[in-house]
Amino acid sequence: MVDYSKWKDIEISDDEDETHPNIDTPSLFRWRHQARLERMEEQRKEKEELDKTKSSHEKKLHETKQKLSEAEKDGEDLSELKTALQELQQEGQKIKQQEEEIKKKEKVTPWNVDTISRSGFTKTVINTAPRRQEENLTEEQQEQRMKKFVKENEKSLKKFGMLRHFDDSKQFLQENQHLVCEDTANYLVIWCINLEMEGKHNLMEHVAHQCICMQYILELSKQLDVDPRACVSSFFSRIKVAEAEYKNSFDNELQSFKDRIRKRAAQKIQEALQEEEEEKKARLGPGGLDPVEVYESLPEELKKCFDAQDIPMLQETIANMPEDDARYHMKRCIDSGLWVPQKNSSGGDEESEGNVEATGE
Repeated sequence: MVDYSKWKDIEISDDEDETHPNIDTPSLFRWRHQARLERMEEQRKEKEELDKTKSSHEKKLHETKQKLSEAEKDGEDLSELKTALQELQQEGQKIKQQEEEIKKKEKVTPWNVDTISRSGFTKTVINTAPRRQEENLTEEQQEQRMKKFVKENEKSLKKFGMLRHFDDSKQFLQENQHLVCEDTANYLVIWCINLEMEGKHNLMEHVAHQCICMQYILELSKQLDVDPRACVSSFFSRIKVAEAEYKNSFDNELQSFKDRIRKRAAQKIQEALQEEEEEKKARLGPGGLDPVEVYESLPEELKKCFDAQDIPMLQETIANMPEDDARYHMKRCIDSGLWVPQKNSSGGDEESEGNVEATGE
């Protein structure tokens, strides 16, 4: 049996540099590492300051007691020294309380990668072939491998993303250990972005919860240098009975992740709108009209002509239409490039003879 109690209080964070290509922000846990270092520095300064105060206080207390002892021998007035001694004793009680608070903080502070000198962990051996390392794969190879992984496991990935209870997630991952990997986390990130772009905000938040669970498991495995599959049971056992500080850390990670998803989704929507606008400008006809919009505005009989790219049918349909309607629609078709009239010998446009351009519809 593995003694997980040796590392059950480890804080899950690191200064990972890797980011998913669809998240152009710092790594999900990088800011936590920086924040943790700042907290550790503040705690160190607080302890140093208290040590200095304690040392100064002990010196003053010793001097006052010495003066009081000498004054008693000489028969001098002791009231002022006794008052000073009482004040110093009260100050000593406050310093003692501050020491207890600092010790309490240190006791409940989780271990982390910056404070552990050694893990003291007995590795669990899983009798399956380890996943291929990605360091030697090109971006194209990684993309192909990811596509294959999703194709083979998408149904299971979606099922995990829809789970909510920790016990259900733990059991599912223990039964599907091949899903405990970076590819699953990446798939869930992309799925969250797509859901947010589709306006499915509640479902995005649901899947985001599962994504953070997977990120925590992977982060734990990196800090302990073990297979992530060996961290599934420990993480879910830990998070179920987590102290307030640990649970708040998890909730903060989740909220930060959802904020980043919303920001990235908004960026992608803006990029798509901009790209659509550029495509629209690129396909404008000689008269400045959009052929797609013009096509959608045509009567059904004219649409059929353009769909079939049948000039005789178009000529017959135009001939049977009211003259004003025919001129209106044909002018818009010419201005959009749907209809390209041929030049006659005198240099004029012949609407009866032309080229029907494909609409792309």
